[in-house]
Amino acid sequence: METFIHFFIILPFLSFFASLLIPKKNEQALSALAYTSVGLQFFTAIIFMVFWFIHRMPVITLKEFSLYKANNYDFFIDFYFDKITLVYLIIGSMITFVITIYSRYYLHRETGYKRFFNTILFFYLGYNIIIFSGNLETLFIGWEILGLSSFLLIAFYRDRYLPVKNAVKVFSIYRVGDVGIILAMWLSHHLWHENISFFKLNNSHLVHEHLMQNSLVGLSISLMIYISAAAKSAQLPFSSWLPRAMEGPTPSSAIFYGSLSVHIGAFLLLRTYPFWEFQTGFKIFLVLSGVLTAVVATLISRVQSSIKSQIAYASIAQIGLIFIEIALGLEEIALIHIAGNAFLRTYQLLVSPSVVSYKIREQFYEFVPRMKTIEDTWPKKFEYALYILSLKEWNLDSMLYSLLWNPLKKLGSGLKILNFKYVFYFAGGTVLIGLILLFFGDDIPAKYRHSLPVFFAVVGFLIVIKAFTERDSVRKSWSLIALNHLTIAIAISFNEHFDYVHHVWYLSGIAVAYLLGMYLLNRLRREEWVSLDQFYGHSYEHPKLAILFLLCCLGLAGFPITPSFIGEDLIFSHIHYNQIGLAFFIALSLIINGLATIRIYARVFLGPHIKTYHEVAKRSS
Repeated sequence: METFIHFFIILPFLSFFASLLIPKKNEQALSALAYTSVGLQFFTAIIFMVFWFIHRMPVITLKEFSLYKANNYDFFIDFYFDKITLVYLIIGSMITFVITIYSRYYLHRETGYKRFFNTILFFYLGYNIIIFSGNLETLFIGWEILGLSSFLLIAFYRDRYLPVKNAVKVFSIYRVGDVGIILAMWLSHHLWHENISFFKLNNSHLVHEHLMQNSLVGLSISLMIYISAAAKSAQLPFSSWLPRAMEGPTPSSAIFYGSLSVHIGAFLLLRTYPFWEFQTGFKIFLVLSGVLTAVVATLISRVQSSIKSQIAYASIAQIGLIFIEIALGLEEIALIHIAGNAFLRTYQLLVSPSVVSYKIREQFYEFVPRMKTIEDTWPKKFEYALYILSLKEWNLDSMLYSLLWNPLKKLGSGLKILNFKYVFYFAGGTVLIGLILLFFGDDIPAKYRHSLPVFFAVVGFLIVIKAFTERDSVRKSWSLIALNHLTIAIAISFNEHFDYVHHVWYLSGIAVAYLLGMYLLNRLRREEWVSLDQFYGHSYEHPKLAILFLLCCLGLAGFPITPSFIGEDLIFSHIHYNQIGLAFFIALSLIINGLATIRIYARVFLGPHIKTYHEVAKRSS
């Protein structure tokens, strides 16, 4: 049976890399590779399902290999298979198979045909890593892949303003979910003193024993898991991003935001259910959150003028009900509900381009007068208030901006000491002071030494805030992001056991990405004008440069293509459970530096081209 598990992981991996080698003009080969590989996986999954049932449905766990091991820290790749994985495997392979066949004709002669199939196969690789993951570390690799592929597909029409703008907005919410996973892993290290696997989580005696001693830590882990699940599945207060994600092509909307990606939050809750099933307070919170999301999303969906937005909010409402079912322990019902919602939303989104013609036919030939409902008995003021609130989408978008992003932007703009003239003196001086203090670390009194990690974490946070709010110099923003990583490394170095090997794991990928990215920016500046005050769309004339710089952005943000990805987990493994301030500011820094790097890429290479002799695309798709 282990051979099947390896096959389900390796096949998408090989398909994705094979798709990169096919010329973009060869549409037939690209689409054939996609639907053949996914179709093969679907039919193999059916055979494996029969085989698995014959063998009485054993739970399969495979610890593959350790990427890094030190002291009691072990970053290992682990795979796990049970009925939850089976349901997601069948749903995912079947829907992706249908979408690839549909897209073969729907996107015929589209400029980004190769880009679309590359990204779909990349997404499918991340999806399979998530559903087969046996621990949070393995799951996080697929989680990051899903976030990136989502950004690329929303910004598929990259010469238009709104798709690019909405792609950055969605990525910002995904980044919050990413850090939720990182903090959950950090707290798990302190709770279990190891990288706990999902197989061990099913040992109720072990879980109960640890939670009895650390109930507050257990509740914190559950809340971090909820934040990640809610961000990925568009639950309150993160619901507003899902309709904005519909700027991508219809097939990507169907596979991402109708069926597969949007249900990954529910998968995370199902997979971690043995951990929080006896935390009554958290379960009540999860039920209330699901009820509130279902009610609000249903009201919003009924007043939407766009069919895609209506489907998006209807899907959010159903996922709210799925969250309730998971909280109540109704695992089988939740899985059936997930399958039904995924197939229904896929069908609705695929036929959405034709819905106008369907509605016109209904008006002419099948018109039915509106029937009276219970809503007609409500007080009119209450009815109108609900209507206006729903039209404004309950101000969810503006609420996130006012509570999260606007304060950060105001803080960055208000840091006058970090203006263009002084910022590098400040950042460079801080790094130099930190290195000197590390050299004389043993001579520093203990009461001051314990406060140094938080001090440098706060300074690093201020540096990356300035990088995020920078409007002029691209190179300045790029350099400040790298300095933020260096400051984080110095902050953690004051904690014990963080030696030079850990610095190499964390900073090696950052250094390579920074230097290569700076070289590419300097090369682009010799030919074009670049800034951060608007979208410049340079990918139109410099596509190879855009791809290379995107890889540099991923490396600088800690994406799993360099050792820095493991380095981020190492950073948190050395933060003590009572250093909440340190963990908070480093987590915020990781959120912002990921946003700042993607913002640089989007502003420089995406959007309408700055040169007026190119055709100006419509703002929206």
